[in-house]
Amino acid sequence: MTPSITDSTVKAALAAITSESATTEEKIQMLIELAQGLQKKPKTTQDLWNAVELYQQAYKLCDSDYPLWKARSQVGMAGALMSIPDAGVELLLQAKANYQEALPILRQLAGSVEEAEAQMNLGLLLQSLVPFNLAKMTDSIAAYHQAMRVFTSQDYPQEYAILANNVAIAYLSMVGDASQSNLYEGLAVQTFEAALQHINIIDHPREYAMLQNNLGNALQYLQSSHPVENNLRAIAAYDQALKVRSPQDTPLEYANTIANKANALFNLPDDLEKPELGNLKNLLQARNYYHEAWEIFSQHQQQAQAAAVAQALQDVVGEISKSSRRGAEAQRE
Repeated sequence: MTPSITDSTVKAALAAITSESATTEEKIQMLIELAQGLQKKPKTTQDLWNAVELYQQAYKLCDSDYPLWKARSQVGMAGALMSIPDAGVELLLQAKANYQEALPILRQLAGSVEEAEAQMNLGLLLQSLVPFNLAKMTDSIAAYHQAMRVFTSQDYPQEYAILANNVAIAYLSMVGDASQSNLYEGLAVQTFEAALQHINIIDHPREYAMLQNNLGNALQYLQSSHPVENNLRAIAAYDQALKVRSPQDTPLEYANTIANKANALFNLPDDLEKPELGNLKNLLQARNYYHEAWEIFSQHQQQAQAAAVAQALQDVVGEISKSSRRGAEAQRE
């Protein structure tokens, strides 16, 4: 697909670059600012294509006279290409080329924050290319760590939290033999826990909840000889996230967390001292959470999440039936 300029505002902007009333640098700035506006709050996919076209026009105007603006237009274009829904490999590779060409210029001419933002987005891009065997997860993690040199927990706690979350998820995505997988999972848990030493519920509740929720996920699926302990730690993390996430204010995030908590409860015995007695109580609680999550996902037209939770709900109902039969048989004996 190629960009097609249909928006009248965009057409006017492109016409304005032929005006004699503005300098070349002013025209470049105007194009980039308008593109950023479309990119920040796109109403349709076409807005993103329009942003790409505006960045391209700015890039052409820069030539070799405005290297920093040229790099900025490339970074903006890369971000717009990444944001296009279902962006194919070709668009992602084009975005990667833009970042790689722009970063040395940003390093030389821009401020450290601007370069760090580009590194952060490059990390996301590389992570999205890994499934196509067109990038390595270690390269993505390296880009995140470059960004974290600037986005420290003290000066930029929100960016730091997002980067730490991305690094941990990248570790969880890495594959290897059993010992390597254990290492990656352990590194992910350590990364979440280290970030939570700096991000608190008072100052940054949204980021705090995100980290706690994902820490719970990492703990729940951690390969370990102590699965019950890990599940208990996971539930504690989900409970921390639920101090922030609520069905009123953040319904989808809330539904995600209670579904995750239900997964942990599914595998947790009711009495830790007597696991042989089963987990009917926890199964019933898991059923309630799954049902509530399904209702929220369905209400918000999140079909994939609703279908996944519906399957989990069916599984837990079957397990409750088995547990009830076992309990009845034990009583008869």
